[in-house]
This record gives sequence, structure tokens and C-alpha cells, in this order.
Amino acid sequence: MSDFSLFGKHPLLAALAATVLATYAWAQSPVHTERRPASNEAFQPESVADLQSLQDRVKDVVARCRASTVGIFVGNSAGSGVVVKREDGYYVLTAGHVSGGADRDCQLVLPNGKRLKGRTLGANNGIDSGLIKIVDKGEFEHAETGKSKALKAGQWVVSIGHPGGYQAGRTPVVRVGRILKVENGAVQTDCTLVGGDSGGPLFDLDGKVIGIHSRIGMSLNVNFHVPVDTYGETWDRLVKSEVWGGAGSFMDLFKSGQSGYLGVQVNQTSNGLEIAEVVADSPAAKAGLKVKDILLKIDGKALNAPEDLPRTLARKKTGDTIQLEYSRAGKTTELSIKLGKRPS
Repeated sequence: MSDFSLFGKHPLLAALAATVLATYAWAQSPVHTERRPASNEAFQPESVADLQSLQDRVKDVVARCRASTVGIFVGNSAGSGVVVKREDGYYVLTAGHVSGGADRDCQLVLPNGKRLKGRTLGANNGIDSGLIKIVDKGEFEHAETGKSKALKAGQWVVSIGHPGGYQAGRTPVVRVGRILKVENGAVQTDCTLVGGDSGGPLFDLDGKVIGIHSRIGMSLNVNFHVPVDTYGETWDRLVKSEVWGGAGSFMDLFKSGQSGYLGVQVNQTSNGLEIAEVVADSPAAKAGLKVKDILLKIDGKALNAPEDLPRTLARKKTGDTIQLEYSRAGKTTELSIKLGKRPS
């Protein structure tokens, strides 16, 4: 009989034993001091106390900031955003590809389900920033903006949004991650994001907005965010409903109709590039691709990393046909797939 069989029959005894053992281990440790993670520094938890401190910081951010995260509906498109306050009223920071063109009516949904009227303003398509004005009068929960200039790799961040779009009865979803890099006008994190999160806020551990979800990567945990500083730097142009940028820009590859659309998201695994999601009614779905399939090659060129897929598709256009080689349950198959038009 296992030495732990008695505990399996008596859960309270097991919990007490675990507490005693944990207390003893802690007492033997030479360091008992809790380290509080700074909002703008890389922090590597080294003890249970460190993890508890990090958890407390995250819980505080969520408690203070989730209420300022909204769902956005513009035409047939859906996304996320975050409410900020200015002297002349309330605005919503979002992604440019979510707000779309200027002077369009839109609907904003608060976490409690209340719906507000909004009006799209300007957008910088070169960096994917967008702005919406809340038309309805009243006082609304809002977030404070921080500074993205001083962000560092390894810094802990909190991502909030509406994955899959706003769903009645579900509060904005929270994910925790770290900054991977800051370069070329974009913040890259390992927060897990999917469609519908676009436009949502990225917070530091002080609860300040430091970025807006922009490109939801082909890998679920390698994603890009608009640095929040750009909103302040271009505020006057955004408020005036100017729309600019985009020619040859970073976001051109992901705008509707620009590049060929397959309709999958992938993760890097020990087996290779594994499909994590197949978008309904996409070319991938119609071709019979499934979650867990391993993508091997496109047109004879190997896919070795998550970024290889968007780079390859960026060279294709709507209507192009690709030869896709993939593996399922150890069997390799090749398909001809006609790329579609990326949904707006």
C-alpha cells in the first residue's frame, strides 16, 4: 500500500500534512523575504512568496481595470477596446483595423452588458492605432495610460479582452504574460490572444495601459501590441478623424484583401508547427484541416517556425492556390488549397 493512501481517504488530513511540510520547508530556507515585482522590470519568481506577490499584483490590476475594457461592434466586425477619459469626454483606445474608417456609428458594450453609442474617429494604419468617441453622456469606468517607451523584455503584463468577440454573461477575459521584445514600433508579448481580443488593453502591474492588442499572431502566444505612447503623440490627428499610414506598412499584410488567407492559428511543438485553431468556413476548414495537424511545407518550402507561415502567406494573394503538406497521426498528406480573402 502506498504511504499516501491514507491521505487519499482523508482529504483534510492530507491538507494538514501538506501545510506542515510546506511550513517546515519554508523554515529551512535561508531567505524568507517576499520580493515585490516592479511594474517596469523583469521579475523571475524564486519562491512561493514571490509567486504570491505576483498574484496579488495581478489581482489588483484586474479588480481595478477590467471594468474599463469594452466590446466593440462596427458593422459586421467585432473587437475590444479600453475607455480613457479626457477633458472633453470619454474615448476608447482600440486597434485601427477594429475601428476601421472614420465617422462610423458603432456599439460599445460594457462588462455589465450595458450598450453605449460610439463614433469612430481617426486611425494610423501604419501602426494600427484607432480611436472611438463615446457619444452617450454619463460617467464611465476608465483606465489610466502609462508609458510604453520604458518597457523591458521580461516585464510582467496583464492582457484583457473579448476572445471570440463579446459574449453576454462573460466578463472580459484576463491573461497574464511577459514582454518578449519592443522594437520597430510594436510591443511583442507571450500573452495568449485570439480573434476578438484585437483592440483590447495591455496593462502593466501598476494597472496602466501600456499597449493595445494589434496583430493576433499565427502562434497563439506570440502577439503584437500598439505601444500606448503613439496615441498621445498623435492625439490631435486621431480626434480630427484623420486616417493615414498603411502604404507598405507592417499592418498591410493583415488587412482584408491584401494577403492570401488560410484560416489557421498554430503553435510550435516538439512535433513541429501544430494547428491550434481552424477558423470556421475558412479555406483551411473547407480543405479538411483539423486541430493537431502538423503543417510541414507550403509549395515545397519547409515551415520550421510560427513566423514562417505568415511570411509565406504574405507573398500570396486572394485566389492563389498553394500546395500544403501536413501530417496527421503520422501520415503525410498533400493538399491543394485556394486561399481566400481575409475577413475584415
